[in-house]
Amino acid sequence: MNGLLDFLTERFGAYGPLYLVAGIVVLMILLLIPILMQQKEDPLDKLKRTAGRGDPRDRKDSLRTSTGHDKLEKYSNFLEPQDEEEYSAIQLKLMQAGYRSKNAVRMYHFAQFSLGLIALIAGVAFAILKSKTGEPSTQDIMLSILIPGAAGYMGPKYWVTRRQSERQQAIENGFPDSLDMLLVCIEAGQSLDQAILRVSAELKSGFPELAQEFEIVSYELKAGKDKTQVMRDMAERCGVGDIQSFVTVLIQSQQFGTSIAEALRVYAAEMRDKRVMRAEEKANTLPTKMTLATMMLTVPPLLIILIGPSVYGIMTFMSMNGN
Repeated sequence: MNGLLDFLTERFGAYGPLYLVAGIVVLMILLLIPILMQQKEDPLDKLKRTAGRGDPRDRKDSLRTSTGHDKLEKYSNFLEPQDEEEYSAIQLKLMQAGYRSKNAVRMYHFAQFSLGLIALIAGVAFAILKSKTGEPSTQDIMLSILIPGAAGYMGPKYWVTRRQSERQQAIENGFPDSLDMLLVCIEAGQSLDQAILRVSAELKSGFPELAQEFEIVSYELKAGKDKTQVMRDMAERCGVGDIQSFVTVLIQSQQFGTSIAEALRVYAAEMRDKRVMRAEEKANTLPTKMTLATMMLTVPPLLIILIGPSVYGIMTFMSMNGN
C-alpha cells in the first residue's frame, strides 16, 4: 500500500491518491448506470401495479401518466420531484418553453444529471492532465472539477429559461396581428371557434408559436371542453401578460353578454398602441446603448488624428536636440 502511494505521489504529485479515489468513484458510477438501466421490475411491484388497475379507487393519485414504453419510467422517483407543487412548476416552465411531452420533466432532470456527470468526469480528466504538466494548488484542482460539473448541471436549466423567454417574446410580437385577424373573422360572420381555427392556420408561417397555441385552443373546444377553462389554460401555457388580459376580456364579455367583436376591436387597438410604445421605448434606449461603443470606436482614432502629428513633431524635436 505504501508502495502504491509512493508511486502515485511520484507520478502525479502530492494529490496522486486523491486522483485515484476520484477515478474509482467515477468508475463505480459508470459501472452502476448500466446495471440500473437493465434492472428488472420487482414481481411484487408488478403484481401491485396490475392489481391496482382493476378499481380506480384503489390506485393512489400520481403526478404523471405511465406510458410503459419509457426506459426512464422506473427511475421516476429519482428523476422527478415528488412534491406536486414543485412538479407542476417545472412542468409549466417546460410547457412555456415549448416542451409538451408527458416525459418532459423526467427528461429535463435526466439531462441535468447526465450532463453534470459527464462534465464532472471531464473536469477530473482535466485536473489529472493539469497535474502532469505542473503543480496546481488544491483550490485550482477543486475549481477545475467543480466548475465543469456545475456548468453541465445548470446547462439544461439555462437552455429552458432562454427558450421560454424567446417563445414568450415571439408570442408577444405576433399577438397584435392575431387580434386583428380574429376581429376580421368575427366581423365577417364566423364564430369564435371558427375564427380561432382560421387564425391558427394563417399564423403558421409568420408566428408558429402563437399559431400552435390557437390550434390547441381550437382542438380543445372541438373536444367539448369548457370555453372559459380553455382560454385560461392558454394564458397559463403562454405566460404572457397581454394574453392573460385578453382572456380576461373574453371571459368578462361572455359573462356579461356584451359583443365579442366590440371588445376585440377595443383591445386590438390597445395592443397596436402598446406595440408602438414598445418600439419607441427601444428606439429611445438605443442612443444610450451606443454611447459606449461610439466612445470606444470613435474617440481613439480621433485623438490619434488630432494629437498624433504634434506628438511626432515633439519627439522629433527632442531627438534632434539630444543629438
